[in-house]
Amino acid sequence: MNSGTNQQAFGKFSALIALTGEKTALELMPEYQNFKVITGKVGSMDLKKVISSVETAAKRNEMIDGELYRETHALYHAIIEAAEGVTRGKLSVGEVMRTVGLAFSVVRGSPYGDPAEGEWIAVCFYGTIGAPIKGKEHETLGLGINHI
Repeated sequence: MNSGTNQQAFGKFSALIALTGEKTALELMPEYQNFKVITGKVGSMDLKKVISSVETAAKRNEMIDGELYRETHALYHAIIEAAEGVTRGKLSVGEVMRTVGLAFSVVRGSPYGDPAEGEWIAVCFYGTIGAPIKGKEHETLGLGINHI
């Protein structure tokens, strides 16, 4: 299906979407045009809201089948891995007086040439994290990839 893609660039494609938007990412990496993509934004002091925003967007846009445990589970692990990058390995935000403002991308497809490798899902967050005071935050980026 996607034999022209490079599996080592699957995460790069997801990150480009979060950083620049889907249109620009596809201009730079047109070999990923057959992959499913969703984007969104979330801001919160509650990490549960960040996780549920991505999960809800993925279900509403039919990125995953919410009735299949393996699909929900794969998405969850990709979200958590990306969130660990954003929070530097400490999955806490509001409890330690931090807030996030993030753009996110979710990408689903088959990055390997061999169809037996199946589908994979990538989640990327890009935005800011810091004290809940305007101007007291800095950039952050997190990427998570999991097989479905």
